[in-house]
Amino acid sequence: MTFQSFLRALARFILKPLSFVPALIIMYCIYSFSAQEGTESSNLSFRVSHKVIATIDRALDLDLSDEQIKSGINKIHYYIRKTAHFSEYFLLAVSVSLPLYVYGIRGIWLMLTALILCSGFACLDEYHQLFVSGRVASGKDVLIDSTGALTGIVCTSIVGYILRKSVFEPIFHSRHFQSI
Repeated sequence: MTFQSFLRALARFILKPLSFVPALIIMYCIYSFSAQEGTESSNLSFRVSHKVIATIDRALDLDLSDEQIKSGINKIHYYIRKTAHFSEYFLLAVSVSLPLYVYGIRGIWLMLTALILCSGFACLDEYHQLFVSGRVASGKDVLIDSTGALTGIVCTSIVGYILRKSVFEPIFHSRHFQSI
């Protein structure tokens, strides 16, 4: 074994486990959002809803009154909260799928493993909310979380397949690479 191949093996040995760090960071963020008391969580999503309505008002030059802005916030608040659930678990699924792929899990096994991990975390997260003041556990939220996760897993699988077929296989099958 050459020194260069030793360094490559050492780098892989060190870097492969680090591929799970983004997933752990996202899990921590999800857990932190779930640990917010009910009023704090609701206020955060109301502020996001207000920013969305205010941005639309400015972008479309609608000149909405305060009453119209409040009405718009009330109309989208629920959807903002559920979109946040979907988005968090979409990102979690992507950040879980990539390291599983690095470790050689592919195809249906990748999809099942990532979905079980993400959906299991969603269930634990909802259970955790039972112990937070002003929060409740919701099966509907687990379903939304799992749907976000499944969407993230499918997108990751599609992008991975496209990259493998269009970028990496042509490189590895080129004459230059075969002569090495």
